Amino acid sequence: MAQLSPIEWTDVTWNPVAGCSVASAGCTNCYAMRMAARLEAMGTEKYAGLTRKSGGRAKWTGKINCDERSLAAPLSWRTPRKIFVNSMSDLFHDDVPEDFIRRVWSVMEATPRHDYQLLTKRPERMGKLLQKSAFRVLPNLWLGTSVEDAAVLHRIDFLRQTPAAIRFVSFEPLIGSVKDADLTDIAWAIVGGESGPGARPISEVWVHEIERLCRSAGTAFFFKQWGGRNKKAAGRLLNGRTYDEMPAYTF
Repeated sequence: MAQLSPIEWTDVTWNPVAGCSVASAGCTNCYAMRMAARLEAMGTEKYAGLTRKSGGRAKWTGKINCDERSLAAPLSWRTPRKIFVNSMSDLFHDDVPEDFIRRVWSVMEATPRHDYQLLTKRPERMGKLLQKSAFRVLPNLWLGTSVEDAAVLHRIDFLRQTPAAIRFVSFEPLIGSVKDADLTDIAWAIVGGESGPGARPISEVWVHEIERLCRSAGTAFFFKQWGGRNKKAAGRLLNGRTYDEMPAYTF
């Protein structure tokens, strides 16, 4: 139903949806594709048919699986947690039915003891759906978008137009400079290099550019990792220290 997470900025992952499709350059080496392929090989029904082999690597097929059995999991978690929603998918993928998204919303609304961190590469659809009365602004829901380089900076503009208790941007995997990003009304920025096989390099200059943008905008700065093939060896020190800043609520 859920898995305690090694991700530094959350406590647990919750995946009521599995499967995705490539949206932009940041998806090329997506860890979730590799993980989905491994889980299918282990016989996990939820991940069957979600990936295919191409060039010796797992790639999304575009198939989406809405998992009824996982939907209610947070209702049973009594201890408050930070919950990363759909680490193995994107809730606002075009093929996730609106009705199922509403049901995910209902679970988050029914569990105000938890903080939900929802990250999407599709903030356009998120913004359109959240204009509907069925989707209340939840005080325990953090809405975020992924930005890997300057080509997708427009995602931040869509996010900024979406009402949220906390808006955040994940600059991970950071594969190019985003020095022109506008972080106005963005509460939190996560920065990280790509990791795993074929990881593309990150520049320290790009990281410092984002840190300066955060200081100027009053945005909390979280440096997650340098990445690389061995991310543990590369570590997460910047300027000789770790940066684990977390956002403040706007209401």
